[in-house]
Amino acid sequence: MEYVAQFFDIVLHLDQHLTWLADNYGVLIYAVLFAIIFCETGLVITPFLPGDSLLFVAGTLAATGSMDVHGLFALLALASFLGDNTNYWTGRFVGPRIFTREQSRLLNPAHLERTRQFYDKFGPQMIIFARFLPIIRTFAPFVAGIARMLYSKFLFYSFAGCIFWIGFFVYCGYYFGNIPFVKKNLTLFILAIIFISVLPGVIGFVRQRFRRT
Repeated sequence: MEYVAQFFDIVLHLDQHLTWLADNYGVLIYAVLFAIIFCETGLVITPFLPGDSLLFVAGTLAATGSMDVHGLFALLALASFLGDNTNYWTGRFVGPRIFTREQSRLLNPAHLERTRQFYDKFGPQMIIFARFLPIIRTFAPFVAGIARMLYSKFLFYSFAGCIFWIGFFVYCGYYFGNIPFVKKNLTLFILAIIFISVLPGVIGFVRQRFRRT
């Protein structure tokens, strides 16, 4: 529980922790941010890492002169793009090997085929839209790899999604994060970003439960 409490403290006070990193480690903060975004988008075991709120707060920090906002945008877009591709190829190589049991309720070839059909029809939209949904953005490229989505198509939409996602939150933080009202209530804005990010997933889950009922 202590580690969970520390994690939530970091997420809710990202501005303080990033400022401390910038003051004490200088340019190494770029490497830390790169690693977090890469892991959140590239490793299926770390979907819990902060994404949207981290990008927004990093933008606000760049507005104070601690980082170059354009360099930050380019670096984190690259981290997200590399993470996407790592996840895609992980899914492409690992996925077919785990969907082999005909009697399995989840990991059976029929589900794999339906996944492929889904990505053939909705894959491009899913790759871009998923960027703005926590947890889903971690699994979307992995599933695209499992579904063997055409790689050239995946590359294009992954690149576009990364540019839109990183650019939106970093530059929103840069231009609006240091407005006195926003800065004074930054924790509330972080909570609002998290809430709005997870809201579509919660609505989808509730609707699915009602349909089953």
